[in-house]
Amino acid sequence: MANIIRWPAKLLVPARAMASQVAFSRGGGKSLGGIERNIRTDRGFWRVSMTDVSVRTRAMRRVWNTIATDLAGKAGLVAVPVWAFDSAPYPSGEREREALVTFDDDTGFDDDSAFIQGSINVEMATYAPLGATVITVRLINAAAAAGIRFSYQDALYQTGRVLAQPSETTFQVPVFPAIRQAIPAGAQLECDAPTCLCHLSDDRGMDLPLNNTEIDVASVEFVEAVDYWNDLALGVA
Repeated sequence: MANIIRWPAKLLVPARAMASQVAFSRGGGKSLGGIERNIRTDRGFWRVSMTDVSVRTRAMRRVWNTIATDLAGKAGLVAVPVWAFDSAPYPSGEREREALVTFDDDTGFDDDSAFIQGSINVEMATYAPLGATVITVRLINAAAAAGIRFSYQDALYQTGRVLAQPSETTFQVPVFPAIRQAIPAGAQLECDAPTCLCHLSDDRGMDLPLNNTEIDVASVEFVEAVDYWNDLALGVA
């Protein structure tokens, strides 16, 4: 089983973050009239960047060093947070923080700690097979289905315009990229804090400077681990 590192979203926070769609478009060159026709050969993949991650304490540097060691360059796998609060379908229409909650009997985990629960509740309405580019989602507690980002088991997706509305709460939408692994009907989709399974884009991507103030910033680039999803589909991951 693959060893997946989880980036500490609340500890190592960038000043700016961006998840960019990288599409596969190909053309045969321009015609004599100067027209070039491009076709999409694949739904594409994600590139994720974290700019100016502040590392202010020794503890933060130790966490950074631990991640760098565990990843060991581009071969490692890391679940990268994708801060999507700018487009998240919060029920209130305003940004909402995740809440600490307990079970119905007011108990928490074995150590009495509460667990984190997001405010958005979206689920897959119908089975989404591997490679699907159109899905149907159900809004249980969410404001919109179009133009939102969500993840399922660390595969990141973004929806397009609404194609159809089979019922009051279900919406059929195109999705980028193609579904990385089958998603069963009723599966909860992570909209509050989506993640993207990635590799470092460079073997030295976790290099961290050191200056005499002991407060440093570093930027990191990631590329979606498409090879992992391919291996998973083939049953070798």
